[in-house]
Amino acid sequence: MHIEENPNDVRAADLVVGIPSYNEAKLISYPTQMASEGLIKYFGDKNSVIINCDNNSPDGTRDAFMNTPTEVPKIYLSTPPGVKGKGNNLRNLFKKSCDLGAQAVLVVDADLKSITPRWIKNLGEPLFEDFGFVAPLYVRHKYDGTITNNIAYPMTRSVYGRRVRQPIGGDFGFSGELAEIYLKQGNWTPAVVEFGIDIWMTTTAMCHDIPICQSFMGRPKIHKPKDPGESLGPMFLQVVGTIFDIMTKKVAFWKEVRWSKPTAIFGFGLGEMEMPPPVDVNLERLYDKFQAGFASHDALWEGILSTNVYKKISEVKTLSFADFEFPANLWAETLIDFAVAYKKGAYDRERIMESLIPLYYGRTCSFVIELEPMTIQQAEELIEDQCIVFERSKPYLLRKWFDTE
Repeated sequence: MHIEENPNDVRAADLVVGIPSYNEAKLISYPTQMASEGLIKYFGDKNSVIINCDNNSPDGTRDAFMNTPTEVPKIYLSTPPGVKGKGNNLRNLFKKSCDLGAQAVLVVDADLKSITPRWIKNLGEPLFEDFGFVAPLYVRHKYDGTITNNIAYPMTRSVYGRRVRQPIGGDFGFSGELAEIYLKQGNWTPAVVEFGIDIWMTTTAMCHDIPICQSFMGRPKIHKPKDPGESLGPMFLQVVGTIFDIMTKKVAFWKEVRWSKPTAIFGFGLGEMEMPPPVDVNLERLYDKFQAGFASHDALWEGILSTNVYKKISEVKTLSFADFEFPANLWAETLIDFAVAYKKGAYDRERIMESLIPLYYGRTCSFVIELEPMTIQQAEELIEDQCIVFERSKPYLLRKWFDTE
């Protein structure tokens, strides 16, 4: 059930650009305009349409979108009043794209300030050259994307064996065929219909052996920045919960995977380094939230974590802010212990996930301290090193996972 406005009566399209939104009236016009320019300039020979998949935003997002002057026709799709979630928006997009017979579907965030017409080219072209899923590659500030850098990238890379640097990038492309595969999946959990959708899409593509590539966007991602200690909220629980959930369901696929292989890269390197905008991180707050976690979750952690990991985390607690360090190998084993506890279901899953947050704050605090003196390039190297640490801990994951059968 959805609400649809299709003033141009578009019945078929080769290429669809979807813009999921909720209360983005102030920002949606710009990505809509850039999408139209990119479609005209680079895909002039294709029938294209831009679809705003909205959550019935009360702030006038629909009007802002429909009133944006574009050469490409537009469709407004909305969930019914009261039905929220980015995943619900994208499910509407998958259905509509299949109805239109689209060969290729691109998705861009509604709050993007840095998108250029070229982004449409870079996300779209590989889909007409035998790739089925396109993930973005862009320069991000070294403190931006801490869930990506410390959980989503190293976990998907070590578990499924594919290096996709931005598995929850928010901007991506996929084939019409993959849209049909997405619609057929039975695992639309409450997390997937919200912010779990990006990691779910990336991982589902990996598990179906879809040809994946990464495409350089040519500019940093600039959108509404977030301090990792302040605006975590449900996004963390939905993304990480979805990672654990898919691990539980796709074990037959990943248990054979050893080490990771690179993913094809489309387009040219990062070229001139345009600097992404700064991201402010309140380190003391992250440290304090980690310390406060012991008061609320200590007994649960003792039950979830292996004896050795629990002992080491208790040692990390004793470190002063000046000497604070939560090493990558300890973090990898912590996440594995949590994934196994999630799978076993001996504790309430919501409690497990809530209790992971202070540990994530601790790891983020340590990670940002380590990055402070580094350039973006050095920070990338550190993230790659962390991924290798995660890949080395795969035998620990397998041992723990199958010990509990």
